[in-house]
Amino acid sequence: MGRPRKALLDRARIGATALQLVDEKGDFTVPEVARRLGVQTASVYHHVDGRAGVVELVRERVVESLDPATLDLHPWDAALEAWARSYRAAFAAHPRAISLLMTSPVRVPRVIAQYERVAGLLTDAGFARDEVMPVITGLDNLVLGSALDMSAPEVMWVVEDESAAPRLAAAQKVTGPARADRAFDLTLAGFLAHCRGLAGSDPGPENP
Repeated sequence: MGRPRKALLDRARIGATALQLVDEKGDFTVPEVARRLGVQTASVYHHVDGRAGVVELVRERVVESLDPATLDLHPWDAALEAWARSYRAAFAAHPRAISLLMTSPVRVPRVIAQYERVAGLLTDAGFARDEVMPVITGLDNLVLGSALDMSAPEVMWVVEDESAAPRLAAAQKVTGPARADRAFDLTLAGFLAHCRGLAGSDPGPENP
């Protein structure tokens, strides 16, 4: 018999299968990935550097829809806002992957490249060097928290006796299913407003 036209196993299939398991269960093991692909666990290890390597393949799959072109927008705050919205949409599609990916160091070159562009965007806008990582980390926290919130139940505060919490019950009814989106808009606007105050500030002698 001739060789199959398509390889039985490759990094793309491993990443897609691991992400499928994460979407279903919230986590994966390498033996589970192998079983689902119909191969031996050792075969998976021929393509990746252990479990950490599979985690990075999952990250690659999640960020496929993250649009780096948003970082070409001007001014810097418009670019940052558009990138944040694209970032949120990418992770909202796979909320169970958030805890897995956010507790593992980022090594994917294409993701590193986007964060390098964000760091450059902030630096060019006049942010002090010691403010760049807090801004990036704060944006990560905001976006990923909101992406996780999008998978939460529509009604988060179950008020069985409205007389006990009448204002909370009324506010929840008025806001309805738009709660997560409106909360994200509000928080992102406040975050960007604060960042505008940091941009262009005097870096001081410690941050030339």
